Amino acid sequence: MTEEPKTSGPKSSEPKPGEPKTSEPKTGEAQTVPAVSVVGPGDGETIVLGTTRMRVLEDGSHTGHRLAIAESVLAPHTQGPPQHRHARHDEGFYILSGTVRFTVGDEDHDAVAGTLVMVPPGTPHTFANPTDRPAVMLSTFTPDLYVQYFRDLQDVLAAGRPLTPQANVDAMSRYATEPATAPATDPA
Repeated sequence: MTEEPKTSGPKSSEPKPGEPKTSEPKTGEAQTVPAVSVVGPGDGETIVLGTTRMRVLEDGSHTGHRLAIAESVLAPHTQGPPQHRHARHDEGFYILSGTVRFTVGDEDHDAVAGTLVMVPPGTPHTFANPTDRPAVMLSTFTPDLYVQYFRDLQDVLAAGRPLTPQANVDAMSRYATEPATAPATDPA
């Protein structure tokens, strides 16, 4: 009779049935290459805020919180948030389809597909879709701070409360953001 050798660890690195495959290192292993994040079509966290549907493609958890990315679909005639300014993060918008109107202070800029709009900290801005067609844009947040703001707004709606301008301002204030009607404050 042949006896199987006894081992103290798993025989292979394959996951047990029902466990997901991952590129994360096992405890105690040195990580030489960061894990890769792949978000396919239809994947990602979905946040619905009225007529706007946002798909969070990267919430900062794979980038050391340096970058977050979201895809937003703005229905026709969608008003955006109140004009506001961020104290601690840059925000970028790349228009994938349709037209998005960016208001920066007193100036309107109609951004069509292929346009990139970068908003540095302290710059008052808002956006809207004034057209009869949906608009799709890719947004970046550096660092990732602002993704939680959208989650907070969704929680307001999920609790059955209306998304009032004050609820919006309250959520903004938690993420170093303020209405553009207020004087700019130092983030320090």
